Amino acid sequence: MNTNNQNTALMVMDMQTAMIGMLPAGDDTSGNIAKAIAYARANNIPVIFVVIGFRNGMPEVSPNNKGFSASKARLGTGNTDELMKIDATVAPLPSEIIVTKRRYSAFTGSDLEVVLRSQGLQHLILTGISTSGVVLSTLREAIDKDYQITVLSDGCADGDPEVHRVLTTKVFPRHAEVMTVAEWIKL
Repeated sequence: MNTNNQNTALMVMDMQTAMIGMLPAGDDTSGNIAKAIAYARANNIPVIFVVIGFRNGMPEVSPNNKGFSASKARLGTGNTDELMKIDATVAPLPSEIIVTKRRYSAFTGSDLEVVLRSQGLQHLILTGISTSGVVLSTLREAIDKDYQITVLSDGCADGDPEVHRVLTTKVFPRHAEVMTVAEWIKL
């Protein structure tokens, strides 16, 4: 494990109020991510926020995309600005970067890769909702792009706890370091 924080960024993904509302009551993912953010800021590790976002009417969503077309049917006529609000428990500072993506992966339809390259960032610490959505998709694309990846297992959550468990204990360790927020803070 590379503990050099000079090329490291904490990725806080899809921590929008609407997404957090889908988690079971009592889930402490937001609190764990808030601890990771505080640690990153105290140690000069950039925190990059990633949100899923669409234009009003969601013209980016194809009827061929099963996952997003269901959302378009529910949200397509409303104002999507409300959907994009990052929850106050993990709110970015005015100086922190917010990347808007158009699909599950933080890279797809966003300028994330340009931001990472311009900052010399090669080690990504992944957090967010959901484990089987943004975290899995971003991890897969990031490893194909040769980034070093760490997943904070208690800084991720999924609507299905068993899916979260399988991903963080069986799938992710093949490609990334997996640890808790407390373990990362101790490094």
